[in-house]
Parts: sequence; structure tokens; C-alpha cells
Amino acid sequence: MNELFWIFISALLINNFVLAYFLGLCPFLGVSGRLETALRLGLATLFVMLITALCAWLLNTYVLIHAPYLRLISFIVVIASTVQFIEMVIRKVSPGLFRALGIFLPLITTNCAILGLAIFATNRGYGLAEGLMYALGAGLGFTLALVLMAGLREESELAPVPRLLRGTALNLIIAGILSMAFMGFAGLFSTV
Repeated sequence: MNELFWIFISALLINNFVLAYFLGLCPFLGVSGRLETALRLGLATLFVMLITALCAWLLNTYVLIHAPYLRLISFIVVIASTVQFIEMVIRKVSPGLFRALGIFLPLITTNCAILGLAIFATNRGYGLAEGLMYALGAGLGFTLALVLMAGLREESELAPVPRLLRGTALNLIIAGILSMAFMGFAGLFSTV
């Protein structure tokens, strides 16, 4: 049980996919303009990560032991299928959110954080419980990074920022400061 907790904390804070590994920067910078949109995309990504972790474990355990060279393409098919399902559900349940997410919803398919999750979990030899805990931590870490960035971007719109720093420059400065802040967690816990 203790090991599962450290896997979760490591993926959430210490080895945050966005702020430590710099994976998933496209939605991080593209969708983090509004807090509500960032939260919903983060939760959709979390769901896709959980399904991907489950399917990656199933594939690695029962199918890919005979054909490991198909691992990458199998993971991509799982991710693309899950994203298509999420896209259909969001379009039906919340058309406003579907329009707000725009191109970034189908881009979850190409989000390297999700593919990285499947590859990292496989390379680390995680079982089902470890893989799901890793996906939960990584997904919540991704959501946390999106929400923090969105909140800071919304606050910066109200701040007297020099014209030269507005827009992309300020967003990259904020992202760098967030990344440095999360790197401070690395010395607090033993690595998992």
C-alpha cells in the first residue's frame, strides 16, 4: 500500500508530466486560458489516462508478450479509440464544452503525456494496481498543472503587466516558474 502511495505522489508532484517531463505542452499552453475549460480538459485527459493504463496492462499481459514489436501502435490505437469515445460523449452531453475545447479535444489523441504514460508504466514493469495508481497521479498532476496555469493566466489579465510581456512571453514565464516550483518537490521524497 505504501508503494502505491509513493507512485501516486511521484506522478502527481515529483515527476509531473507537464512541469517535470514537459509532456503535453500543447494543451497546457493552448487550453489554459480559462479555468473552467482547463479543468474539464484535465478531467477528460485523466479519464483517457486511466483507460490507457488499464488497456496497456491488458495488452502487455495477454497480447503483446507474443508480439512486443506491436506495443507502440497498440497503445496509439487504444488512445485514439478512447478519445473518440470521449469526444462523442462530450458532444452529446455538453455541446458548449465541446465548442470551447475545439481542436484540443481531438488533440488528446496526440498528447504525448498519454503515450508517455503507457510507455513509462510498461518500462517500469507496473502491474495493474501500480499502473492505475500511476495513471491517476499523472492525470491529476496534468489537471493540476492546467488548473494552476489557467488560474495564473486569468489573474495576470487583471494585473498591470507591461505590454512587452503580455501574451506568450508572460505565459512562458509563468510556466517556467511553475516548473521550478514543482522541481522543489524532488528533494522531499525518495524517488520511486
